[in-house]
Amino acid sequence: MFGRSLYATFAVVALAATATACGSAEASNASIVDKAKNDKKLVVGVKADQPGLGLRTPDGSFSGFDIEVAKYVAKQLGVEAKDVTFKETVSANREAFIEQGQVDMVVATYSITDARKQKVSFAGPYFVAGQALLVRADDTALTGPETLNGKKLCSVAGSTPAQKVKAEYAKEVQLQEERTYSACVDRVLGGQLDALTTDNVILAGYAAQYGGKLKVVGQPFSTEKYGIGLKKDDTAGRKAINDALEKMFADGSWTKALQASVGASGFTLPQAPQLERY
Repeated sequence: MFGRSLYATFAVVALAATATACGSAEASNASIVDKAKNDKKLVVGVKADQPGLGLRTPDGSFSGFDIEVAKYVAKQLGVEAKDVTFKETVSANREAFIEQGQVDMVVATYSITDARKQKVSFAGPYFVAGQALLVRADDTALTGPETLNGKKLCSVAGSTPAQKVKAEYAKEVQLQEERTYSACVDRVLGGQLDALTTDNVILAGYAAQYGGKLKVVGQPFSTEKYGIGLKKDDTAGRKAINDALEKMFADGSWTKALQASVGASGFTLPQAPQLERY
């Protein structure tokens, strides 16, 4: 009798544990659409040090074009702006944050690449940028990537622009990686490094922030398609976010947000891009 009772107790515990594990697995595999609908909250990974795109302000809030895109998309998914939590991500940890469930989506000047698609899904693109160089305003020698041989070039860990310069334009360039773009900017301003390379719209934000001290040079020499990253194989989420972006393009909100965020830098505003659904 006692043996049967003990066996029954173990069976109930095992069944409960299995149910809990299954519930956790189902929760972790849920689409962002379900998460937004059920919780009415989202965590969004963004940059915190990119003026005009993703910048943490002194009061702890975030501002910039990426932030406005994230808020618009969240609203279309059923989550109000006040219920969106922004979490700082850097280039090197965006995939990990998505895979680990630390964020529900990433809107952080996140270029869509085939390699990244192996780990995460992308909606978009919501913006198409091009790689350029940021140099000190009084530097007349650096005019484009082909002038960088023997110079010290900065980019951030986890991004690809500096490697592209070395591979395709200036094999003798000295590469320096920093954790953030703002760290690169500080070292260029201080004279320790000669240039920073990344997307032109990011560089325009820094040039505007440090008026008269920095300038963007070189015609864009790449095509960088910014996407919204989310869990791999979240097909429903990808479709819903693409639908939200399409609406943002069509109703004028996209242009308004871009103008308000980077228009003052003198950056020429492009047309909204073509979505690449897959």
